[in-house]
Amino acid sequence: MIDAKTKNRTSLVNKEDLEVKCPRCKDSSIVRDYNQNTIICGNCGQILREDIKDRGPEWRAYNQQEKNERTRGGPPTSETIHDKGLSTQIDWKDRDSRGKSLSPNQRAKIRRLRKWQKKQKFSEQKDRNLSTALSEIERMSSQLGLPRNVRAIAARIYREAIAEDLIRGHSIESISTAILYLACRKTQMPRTLEEIAEVSYVDKKEIGKNYRYVTRKLDIHIPPVDPVNYVARFGSELKLSGETKTKAIELIKKAKEKKLTSGKGPAGTAAGAIYIASKLCGENKTQKEVAETSGVTAVTLRNRYQELIEELDIDLDK
Repeated sequence: MIDAKTKNRTSLVNKEDLEVKCPRCKDSSIVRDYNQNTIICGNCGQILREDIKDRGPEWRAYNQQEKNERTRGGPPTSETIHDKGLSTQIDWKDRDSRGKSLSPNQRAKIRRLRKWQKKQKFSEQKDRNLSTALSEIERMSSQLGLPRNVRAIAARIYREAIAEDLIRGHSIESISTAILYLACRKTQMPRTLEEIAEVSYVDKKEIGKNYRYVTRKLDIHIPPVDPVNYVARFGSELKLSGETKTKAIELIKKAKEKKLTSGKGPAGTAAGAIYIASKLCGENKTQKEVAETSGVTAVTLRNRYQELIEELDIDLDK
């Protein structure tokens, strides 16, 4: 008898296969193992046929909705591609399926096909707009080292902005940069407005204005950024020890309990805590080093760390 594990990954075969009997036990209980591409006897486990072809549809599902709809085979859809990866791509290598170079007539024909495919893919202004914006989001995300989920959220928000006709009257670069910053804030990804502006073609003031515009129009609630999220990255860039980073996080948590972080920039608060922690742990870092790493001014850093040492009663002279 075949075991239960094998039965779980098998199913009955076609009617013509059911008429076949096992030559060993003469039983007609025939099942097909799709994982091993074999037909076996359901009674004794004798392999009756091997290397069979699966002629059924290649259904694939990447979520419950696709499973219910029985989506056709292929890779999962992606929000970061303007057509979600559903269109066909014509390769630029000018070679056939066997790897041989195409003849001059065939190459001319393929070039015409590429031309018409490109026209058809970007036939509408909305598609051209979306393609340009998603490419810009992808470029900036790569330079900032953002993970895939942040890029997907930014792409989804940009699609909503197009649906609400929020792009009209604004440049694609300014809106896409603002939405990328919005996605970073939404996922609590520690990226400051200054860092976003460095990889963008738009200045910081314009990004901030469009950020407020998009969040207001789409009614998106953005939670305050936790300064703790900046400690690990700033501390690593300053080559601080784990003890110093832990101390900085403790200072920030105490400051939050006393509501010292309310209305303050998270990067500035993190910079102030890191500067104090470096002094307490004997890893003296200058104000200039900490300010440049955190992307805040020296004045902001001094204001934040002075507030912390006064309110938390910290003595740096010990």
